Amino acid sequence: MLAATRHKLILEQLQSEGFVKVSELSQQFNVTEKTIREDLIKLEKKQWLKRIHGGAVFVESSEQPDFALKLPNTVNQSEKQQIADYVVSHMIEAHDIIALDSGSTTLEIVKRLDNMPLTIISNDLLIIREVMAKDQMKLIVPGGYSRHNLLIPSNPIEWIKEINIYKLFLSTSGIHPSYGLSIFSHEQLAVKKSFIQASKEVICVADHSKFGRGALHTFAELEQINCFVTDSGLAPEMAEQMKQAGAALVISN
Repeated sequence: MLAATRHKLILEQLQSEGFVKVSELSQQFNVTEKTIREDLIKLEKKQWLKRIHGGAVFVESSEQPDFALKLPNTVNQSEKQQIADYVVSHMIEAHDIIALDSGSTTLEIVKRLDNMPLTIISNDLLIIREVMAKDQMKLIVPGGYSRHNLLIPSNPIEWIKEINIYKLFLSTSGIHPSYGLSIFSHEQLAVKKSFIQASKEVICVADHSKFGRGALHTFAELEQINCFVTDSGLAPEMAEQMKQAGAALVISN
């Protein structure tokens, strides 16, 4: 793989997840950790990320390269598909009004949905594109401006406050028994909080790698989430910590 291609994929993953690990990138691209560290040094010099111990975090910059519609993050793809299969089979019914938060797992959910009568609310351009191909679904999107794969509402509270959402499928960068749900991007905070306030049922969909992690901005406490749907890779000790903290866990099979 060319270094330029690798850099592009690293940046796309950063924009999606907010952080990357040297060890995981080394395995993903089948190169040495030294090569990945050199990649991160080059990208940091262009102010597209900030290196931290063991990896790097996303840095929002007006000079960030525009990749149009970004490819979804494919890390732990099979686990995300497992979660999406469970959600579609057990948690969504015809005529539901659902909100799909921006994320690679929520994208997998909409890909698996039959063309059925649903109202779907989202600000993720990849999700919006999938919904537009299914003519029985009603699509509601915000007005505002676009950045990366997102439509950022100019006033998210006003946009969402008159919508009654039955079920919200929520994504996150980190889930921690003490810190709650958190993300790296400040731009998504207001939309996530508004989605939660407008929803009768809040369901967090996250693969096992998100648990035990904390990102920069907390947007929800554990008690605001009705249940967490994750995959069978969640460590038993982490599952126990979440249950002790009062979280309801669903392990998809």
